[in-house]
Amino acid sequence: MFAVRQYSLPLMLAVLLHVAAGWALSSGWNPQREVSNFIKPKAVLATLIVLEAKAKPAVKPQPVQKVTPPQIPQTKPQTKPQEKPKVDPDIALKKKQREEREAAERERQEQARQRQERLNALSQSSLDRAIEEESDALQAGSEDQVAQSYRLGMYELVRQNWSRPPSARNGMSAKLQVELIPTGEVAAVNIVESSGNAAFDRSAEQAVRKARRFEVPQENAIFERYFRSFYFLFQPEDLLR
Repeated sequence: MFAVRQYSLPLMLAVLLHVAAGWALSSGWNPQREVSNFIKPKAVLATLIVLEAKAKPAVKPQPVQKVTPPQIPQTKPQTKPQEKPKVDPDIALKKKQREEREAAERERQEQARQRQERLNALSQSSLDRAIEEESDALQAGSEDQVAQSYRLGMYELVRQNWSRPPSARNGMSAKLQVELIPTGEVAAVNIVESSGNAAFDRSAEQAVRKARRFEVPQENAIFERYFRSFYFLFQPEDLLR
């Protein structure tokens, strides 16, 4: 409506112009003859007016709300409880007896294995102990042979240093305890078992002291075992030829 009102005046002018033109033509007016009588306009300003209907404002579509259908709870189909298969009592009894036999067999095998391990350990221990004892015996025998050779030298030296008293008789003996230092020197001499004859006992003690120093092994272990402190059995029949 506003657009029609806005262009009503130009429209009326256009209509009047067409009416006047029609009237002039009908009355015998020739435009070619009268052109010189009119002043030719320098320029004609014309404006093309296009009438357009006013666009309606676009309506913003409303968001469509999704309607969530109500959830229907699903019910699990009821299943019938499975019936346990019936077990034959004889089969169950045989199965139990078989399991018991297998368990007893496993226990027997485990006991046998443990017993064999103990026997092996004892055998190895016995073997090691036997080897050690044999080694000690061989070593002791070797050391005893070495010590015996030094004893013979001591006996000979004491025999040479002994002066037999007039009261000495065959069968007399005196047991002496002799202590040495690692160099072989005599540290102490004591009578531990008397012969019953004081002169004989003194002569035996003096013969040991007179030696002053004996030849002893250089190995400290042999010296400590045989010659640090030892007993010397003094008998005339062993010392006199």
